[in-house]
Amino acid sequence: MDLTLLLVATVGAYLSGSIPFGLLVARLTGGPDPRSVGSGRTGGTNALRALGRRRAAVVATGDILKGTLPVLAVRSLGAGDGAEVTAALFAVLGATRSVWVGFKGGRGIATGFGTALAIAPVALAAVAPVFIAVIWRTRLVSLGSLVAVAAFAPIELVLRTQTAEGLSLWILAYSIIGPSLVWLAHADNIARLRAGTERTFDAGALTRD
Repeated sequence: MDLTLLLVATVGAYLSGSIPFGLLVARLTGGPDPRSVGSGRTGGTNALRALGRRRAAVVATGDILKGTLPVLAVRSLGAGDGAEVTAALFAVLGATRSVWVGFKGGRGIATGFGTALAIAPVALAAVAPVFIAVIWRTRLVSLGSLVAVAAFAPIELVLRTQTAEGLSLWILAYSIIGPSLVWLAHADNIARLRAGTERTFDAGALTRD
């Protein structure tokens, strides 16, 4: 990996992932700071609580793109799996530990979704119903997220072993480290889930503009 690819895949991807779209959308539209409500995070779920569905949709779109675009950028430079996976992981790291908001941020779900769109779309399509079903049954977005990312790794690994190119060490790293970063960002959610005090999803937020 040459210097240009290394910079794009690490620094560029991290800075992309660090963009706090929840905070930017709130400031540009005169809405409340997402950090002042709910979990205090800047991601899509908390943006939905603070800003309503339309602005939260903008936040979610931005969060997805900041995962997809760095991967596509290094791919356009002729990079292989190594640079793409590096970019993906650094984008998720930026989303959860943003340099712009004191190394805090979101949970990395939307940004991880964005990286998977570029790297593992079939596995992503397989886990999406799991994510939706768990949230629908429990009204716990965090639980749906945790179950989905836990399912992602084995599904992607099985799918890769069935392809002609097989499973590379880079894809193995992506399938394990990526979900691990998301789980680490959910540490407080996991504690509340175990204590039975986790916040449930407010369906009424979907009707607020």
